[in-house]
Amino acid sequence: MAFISGCTQAEVIPTPTLTATPAPTQTTVPSATPISTNTPEPTATPLPTTTPDPLKVGTAGLPWWNDVVFYEVFVRSFYDSDGDGIGDINGLIEKLDYLNDGDPSTTDDLGVTGIWLMPIMVSPSYHGYDVVDYYQIDPDYGTNADFKRLMDEAHKRGVVVIVDLIMNHTSTQHPWFKASKNSQFDKRDWYVWAEESPGTRGPWGQQVWHKDPSGVYYGVFWDQMPDLNYENPAVTQAMYDAAKFWMTSMGADGFRLDAIKHMIEDGNIQENSLSTHAWMEDFYTFYKGVDPDFFTVGEAWTSTEQVIEYTGDEVDIAFQFDLALDILNGANSGLAPAFYKTQQLVYDSFPNNQYATFITNHDQNRVIDQLRGDEDKARMAASLLLTAPGVPFIYYGEEIGMTGTKPDEDIRLPMQWNSNSPKVGFSTSGNLWRPAADDWVTKSVARQEDDPESLLNHYKTLVHLRNQHEALRVGDWTLIDSDSARIYAFLRHTENQTILVLMNLNAKQAVTADKYSLNLDSGPLNGEMTAVSLFGQDMTGKLEVDASGGFSDFIPFERIEPQTLHMIELR
Repeated sequence: MAFISGCTQAEVIPTPTLTATPAPTQTTVPSATPISTNTPEPTATPLPTTTPDPLKVGTAGLPWWNDVVFYEVFVRSFYDSDGDGIGDINGLIEKLDYLNDGDPSTTDDLGVTGIWLMPIMVSPSYHGYDVVDYYQIDPDYGTNADFKRLMDEAHKRGVVVIVDLIMNHTSTQHPWFKASKNSQFDKRDWYVWAEESPGTRGPWGQQVWHKDPSGVYYGVFWDQMPDLNYENPAVTQAMYDAAKFWMTSMGADGFRLDAIKHMIEDGNIQENSLSTHAWMEDFYTFYKGVDPDFFTVGEAWTSTEQVIEYTGDEVDIAFQFDLALDILNGANSGLAPAFYKTQQLVYDSFPNNQYATFITNHDQNRVIDQLRGDEDKARMAASLLLTAPGVPFIYYGEEIGMTGTKPDEDIRLPMQWNSNSPKVGFSTSGNLWRPAADDWVTKSVARQEDDPESLLNHYKTLVHLRNQHEALRVGDWTLIDSDSARIYAFLRHTENQTILVLMNLNAKQAVTADKYSLNLDSGPLNGEMTAVSLFGQDMTGKLEVDASGGFSDFIPFERIEPQTLHMIELR
């Protein structure tokens, strides 16, 4: 077993390095239009009380999404069912059993219980972040009926599905924007227009004012992505209508909300404005009024202190970019303090487990590339992600160590199902939308499935253990002093279960001669407890709980091999 032995914003933002970065500073720009205080009242009508959805009943008093391990899918690159070289929804349906076969007694599937679909609405671009029609599946991917069948098939397997909803901007080809180009039409104020450019730059120094024969318009990401003007109540209502369509008519379980920190330019402020927060609060009230169990995860690529402001009454949870960076730092350096200090800050800052964790996503160079091709470090990064508090998200292909560095197309390449041909089992077409990565000959699902030491099986074991143990999904987190910078140790605990997680992040062995021992001054433990390895290892040390609920000088194993994970249930 591998444990025991060894938007989008990034279309223009560079991938973070493996060193801590300071919180971004705000750049200001004059507002193109005056700010209106006429925010529309939510129009949603609460649905009648019904029998609880078994997929949406939480554990230990936490919301249902804390029981989910999400898997991010770029549909274009996942599996092509019709031989046109482009992945599609029917292809994803064909591969659902790889993600979760619906039988909790089996462990040969990956075991994920949630899917996040990158943009699937009609768009002129390969990535889909410039929407043309909020009510239709992009024809490259299939039909609305195909999506509904995906929802049915996923739910049969106990899997929820959330979709990307891009609210900040549309495509320049959207009918709304085309109509807004005529200053005499009522759609003019649906976007941010000015007669002349203010001449200032955007939050990361980019051009944000774009020329058109009818004036200049604001688009924070790209000239083909004009920002919607949410100072106009009609725009808000139009987005409410689109959101409600996906919630009720299409049956989605949640939204990933793109670029939420840019929703409204408040006077001179282009991100995290007070008007943005006020709008997001209203949107939260709206969608919870439609369905109290509906879920949102927000992308606010900013510091922990600012992400907190969006959580709880604007989105249910938001992605933790600081923590993702330090997962990579901890795995890369082999030093536990590079990670656990950030984990402590995040854990203390947010409501209990209410944040989204990940390592990388579709906007960042792939994990294995950021870790310089070291698969042992990739195992440690996965271990940090899937034993931690919060709601974990896995980017497709990371479980097999897929490679890819920017440009963005090359971090979104076809999934490598097999190594038989350059088609990589992704398509029967000889003309893939993008060629697979160069390492397809040696790296694929087929090459790793039967290898118990593979990265894929490491991920499978981690996901299934999280599914099986409530302490790993919803438990509190308590850091343990290990007397060694190589060792990262902590408890995950609920009233019903306590698991001690122990990792040697380092490439060097940790033994008692290195002063490795575990100490907890005070904790949640009580009475006599037996320590049992979840991996069936013989333990050399005995746990003695003291009066303060902690312990001292606990050495469960004489040797902790390099870059390994251990889990010990305290019963």
